[in-house]
Amino acid sequence: MSSQFEREEANKNKGRFAAIVVCWVLGNGSLISWNSMLTIVDYYTIKFPKYHPTRVLTLVYQPFAFAMLAILTYHEAKLNTRIRNICGYTLFFISSLLVIVLDLATSGKGGAGPFIGICLISAAFGVADALAQGGMVGDLALMRPEFIQSFLVGLAASGALTSALRLITKAAFEHSHDGLRKGAMIFFAIASFLEFLCVLLYAFVFPKLPIVKYYRSKAASEGSKTVSADLVAAGIQLQNKPNAEEDPKQLERLTIKQLLMQNLDYGLDLYLIYVLTLSIFPGFLSEDTGVHQLGSWYSLVLIAMYNVLDLIGRFTPLIKQICIESRKGLMIAIISRFLFIPAFYFTAKYGRQGWMILLTSLLGLTNGHLTVCVLTAAPKGYKGPEANALGNLLVLFLLGGLFSGVALDWLWLIGKGW
Repeated sequence: MSSQFEREEANKNKGRFAAIVVCWVLGNGSLISWNSMLTIVDYYTIKFPKYHPTRVLTLVYQPFAFAMLAILTYHEAKLNTRIRNICGYTLFFISSLLVIVLDLATSGKGGAGPFIGICLISAAFGVADALAQGGMVGDLALMRPEFIQSFLVGLAASGALTSALRLITKAAFEHSHDGLRKGAMIFFAIASFLEFLCVLLYAFVFPKLPIVKYYRSKAASEGSKTVSADLVAAGIQLQNKPNAEEDPKQLERLTIKQLLMQNLDYGLDLYLIYVLTLSIFPGFLSEDTGVHQLGSWYSLVLIAMYNVLDLIGRFTPLIKQICIESRKGLMIAIISRFLFIPAFYFTAKYGRQGWMILLTSLLGLTNGHLTVCVLTAAPKGYKGPEANALGNLLVLFLLGGLFSGVALDWLWLIGKGW
């Protein structure tokens, strides 16, 4: 009995670094396709000048992501997490390839037809996001907090990576024929490769890591059915435990409603973080900050600064002195971010570009920091099945904030003739 316990304790830590790296890549893959579409906004703005592509594509993306995740969250206890996540990354891969195919098929021309095609691909990205991001956060919530943090850092890293690549490709192709188009196609070629890599990593590498098998086995012993397929893929056959039959309470879990009532403040935290962020980023930063010395580079620099500081903000909770764990403290910090709205308004109207860059950096830094604080604190103390359900529930609030923020972003256009 003691030797079995020692083996389990050894597996509890074995493969930890590899799991953190894989979680980072999977987080990157959960947003790089969508971030690629946002980052080539200068190309789509020229290609579709009448359609406000940044705002419209985001508005198409979010309802599909939110509605799909709402359905998946309601049925999460019966879902096969392995199939769900693999389908999500596969859909990201196929949709990224379709962006290239559509552009080649239309020879890079604009018009209503190609724009509708891009909107449909944007909707597919939303469905893939609900499948992969919600599934991964739920899956990782039953493991270690650093796994969720690594995944969230990967999400932000996708934005920083695409912004850096966009600045490089813009500089490289700015004076060449079809330079913007070439840069955009390079983006989606890279995104397609990374999404394919995520499919392979999640399907064949992640489930076989000892630390992952340990936590999934633990979750299965607590009654979780969502991890069964991944355990089978790792070579672990589940068996009914006699002690579970003797003590049915061992497999009892809180319902979605009970989890919601216990964590409503955390859900509201995520909702408020993203309703504020998406009411400013990327639509306002792309279209409403005026003309400055940086010219066509200005919006790209703003988006890049947001993405880089968002990435940095997801590391800062590692510093215990500034990591906010108090529920009341989190709510106060999150509500205070709404001061960004008048700050951005008056800076766009009267301020210079340096002040706008500073504000955008602070927006990204606080977004990343507070997101990690909430998502690492909330699952603590719950059993595996409950942590998985709570992870899905919190991402639903997050996407609800994104959807509301995207809708509110249109208010900046009041009085501007559209």
